[in-house]
Amino acid sequence: MLSTDQTQGLLEKLKTRFEKNMNRHKGLEWLNILNKLEADPQKLWALNEMEETGGEPDVIDFDEKTGAYLFFDCTAESPKGRRSLCYDAEALASRKEFKPKDSAIKLANKWGVELLTETQYHYLQQFGTFDTKSSSWIKTPDDIRKLGGALFCDYRYGKVFTYHNGAESYYAARGFRACLSV
Repeated sequence: MLSTDQTQGLLEKLKTRFEKNMNRHKGLEWLNILNKLEADPQKLWALNEMEETGGEPDVIDFDEKTGAYLFFDCTAESPKGRRSLCYDAEALASRKEFKPKDSAIKLANKWGVELLTETQYHYLQQFGTFDTKSSSWIKTPDDIRKLGGALFCDYRYGKVFTYHNGAESYYAARGFRACLSV
């Protein structure tokens, strides 16, 4: 868990980012979000991990069905502290040499976050242009993953592109964007 000073520092960063980017969350009130965050230290810890790895998390949506606020990584490029990762533990285990340090799914699970879905990735692009020089793994459907593949997205030529790659691949310019439900 975070110390009191870490918590206060994180909450100040999140509040400042929230206020600077009101176009991302029209109609949402910081006080309501703050109350939910203060009630759940585990979610604060996950947001801190997103922040510490360069994700710049911000509130992007409110899920009326669940009553949850959705935080996405909003850094311009795929978070630097989450690059050079293969897709999941199975992909990592399959590499015989030159293994990356970890996998996107393993880190996401450890933090209690999800990789963005393809739909969420497209939704994020409404609020800016993201991944113009990098790419981000996205949640891959089981049928594709069972065949050894994984999906990633980027933004080029004014469009979002979805691609496939072997799940065991990793690149210095590919990371993952996370979604945290609070």
